Amino acid sequence: MPERLVIVGSPVGLHARPAALFVKAAAAQPVPVTIGVGEGAPVDARSLLSVMGLGARGGDEVVLRADGPGAEAALAALATVVAADHDS
Repeated sequence: MPERLVIVGSPVGLHARPAALFVKAAAAQPVPVTIGVGEGAPVDARSLLSVMGLGARGGDEVVLRADGPGAEAALAALATVVAADHDS
C-alpha cells in the first residue's frame, strides 16, 4: 500500500479550516485514503471528526496511505493540501 509522510504546514494543525479543506480533497479522490499520526491508528481521511480527532499540530508528521488505481496521484494531491499553510 503506497504511503507518504508529510509535515503539517498550518501552524494550528489539522483543525477547523485546514481539516475541512483536507477532508474535502480526500473525498474527491478515486481511492480510499487514511491518515495517521505517530503510532496511533490511522483514520478515514474523508471523516472530518476523525481527522480533527487526530490532534495533528503544525510541524507534526502524518502518514497518508491509499490503495488502488490512482493511489500515488491521490497521495500527491493530499500531501500538497497537508503541507500548505492554510492559516496565512
